[in-house]
Amino acid sequence: MKITTIIGSSREDSNSEILADLVTKDLTHTTIDLKNLSIQPIHDLRHTDGGFQFVDDDYDTIINAFLESDLIIFSTPIYWYTMSGIMKNMIDRLSHAIRDERFPQFKEKIKSVEAIVVAVGGDEPKIKGLPLIQQFKYTFDFLNMRFSSYIIGEGNKPGDILQDQQAVAQATLLNKQLKEL
Repeated sequence: MKITTIIGSSREDSNSEILADLVTKDLTHTTIDLKNLSIQPIHDLRHTDGGFQFVDDDYDTIINAFLESDLIIFSTPIYWYTMSGIMKNMIDRLSHAIRDERFPQFKEKIKSVEAIVVAVGGDEPKIKGLPLIQQFKYTFDFLNMRFSSYIIGEGNKPGDILQDQQAVAQATLLNKQLKEL
């Protein structure tokens, strides 16, 4: 199984990254750190004669991750009750990706990709983070991706997530389940 984790935090060694690392511990996987990529915001040209135009940035890294992966873990802090801006920017660009003529197989391939969300916030995230999970679910439904699991953890300062025993236990269990596949 080819696993890719997409990290949507702007912080090095963020709580959401730490939690995702627990999910993938001792598993072969690839990590894409969005803060290290140049991904331009979407210029929505869906309804124009020429449609979307080629954008010279790092977004092909994301498209290739979808094409090469069986499982993608979306790891994001919860900012203002939703995903981080860099994660949202990456998601918005999927509108372009599913129409990109350079990747005609993209739309069909993502139907076979499984999705997991790992999110960490500091203000009652297990309740206030649920709209974020719903937002991801609608995105995955639109793309026909299988949304198999999510973990919401609590943490503010770097490393705080390790104090959330429930989230750590969920990540450890998910890691065990992935090892058995």
